[in-house]
Amino acid sequence: MATTPDRGRTGTRVFTVSELTALVQELLGTAFANVYVVGEISRVTRATSGHVYLTLKDESAVLNAVMWRHVASTLRFGLEEGMEVLACGSVDVYPPRGSYQLIVTHVEPRGVGALQVAFRQLMEKLEKEGLFRPERKRPLPPFPRRIGVVTSPTGAAIRDIINVISRRFPAVELYLMPTRVQGAEAAGEIAQAIDTLNEKRPGLDLLIVGRGGGSMEDLWPFNEEVVARAIYRSAIPVVSAVGHEIDYSISDYVADVRAATPTEAAELVVPDRAELLERLSQRRRRLAMALQAAVEAARARLAALASRYAFRRPDAVLREKAQRVDDAMAALTTAWKHRRELLAEALKGAERRLQALSPLRVLERGYSLTFAPDGSLLRSPAGLRLGDRIRTRLHAGRVLSDVASVEEARPADEEGKRDEA
Repeated sequence: MATTPDRGRTGTRVFTVSELTALVQELLGTAFANVYVVGEISRVTRATSGHVYLTLKDESAVLNAVMWRHVASTLRFGLEEGMEVLACGSVDVYPPRGSYQLIVTHVEPRGVGALQVAFRQLMEKLEKEGLFRPERKRPLPPFPRRIGVVTSPTGAAIRDIINVISRRFPAVELYLMPTRVQGAEAAGEIAQAIDTLNEKRPGLDLLIVGRGGGSMEDLWPFNEEVVARAIYRSAIPVVSAVGHEIDYSISDYVADVRAATPTEAAELVVPDRAELLERLSQRRRRLAMALQAAVEAARARLAALASRYAFRRPDAVLREKAQRVDDAMAALTTAWKHRRELLAEALKGAERRLQALSPLRVLERGYSLTFAPDGSLLRSPAGLRLGDRIRTRLHAGRVLSDVASVEEARPADEEGKRDEA
């Protein structure tokens, strides 16, 4: 509802807050419809809606700014606190707070291009995650049979790859997965092509991913995170071949092998047939020479053996060996005879010593041995009973007796026996 402006006592116009704010908004929007502001980012807030709110500052002032979602989604680098930027946009007033702010339509890092900042930020992120680790990089097969190529079907890169591989190693089968390699949609197509070759062509020995030279903007799809992660998860070894020798992309750091150009990639992945044939020819010649040398050496050894006395007079050598055998047999017979005599003499001596210790010799002198009924040697009458049958061994025979009486020996008798002994 429109209101009539009030007039003060002096005729001065009186505004409501909304009216003054709308007027200031109109004036600022007209006077600062397209301005460039340099400042340091002191705060960055990303809302769930996709809008980005930030604060720019210098030594003396601060400026609130907002970047709507459709603008923020086009940024190729991330806004960071402390980053000095050049922002372009228009000045507007936010009525609920009564504050002015910069509506940013374009922003770029101060002193360095947005692509360089985006490249650095993504490099730092992926390196922290381990995508560039040297130990995860795989060696290329020395003799690949099937190679997948992810590139433009109309670019110079595919022509160079086909020409070089056809010349160097024509037995290789090439599978082209055509994609765009430039523009906003290229990164997604490249990543999808890598995934498709892994799923549909598991028999591929390796992949070549790349394109020919161009500006940094032209090569940018190979610096996108989606491509880097597709290369990282590829089960097939990947060769990155992007641009010229001086161009380095994030794909180069993630891939198993980096080639300076597509032509170099083709040279890296296949051997040179002409070089292989020449190498085989050289090895064949060296093998033939080695075999010839071995034959000559064998002939020389055979000739030396044939000139020896044993080959010239084998009968004399055999007679000499037979005589040596006879001499050895005679010596062995003599030694055995002498040894046998020594053993026989030693055996006789042992027999004499055993006989001297034999209890039978004691029996010869008139002694006897008496055994109890249980067969044990009888040393005392203790334990014998009347009627027990005992056995006495004499030198010339044996006697069986029945016990008629048993008398224990008295100490005096024992002493008498000792005296008699």
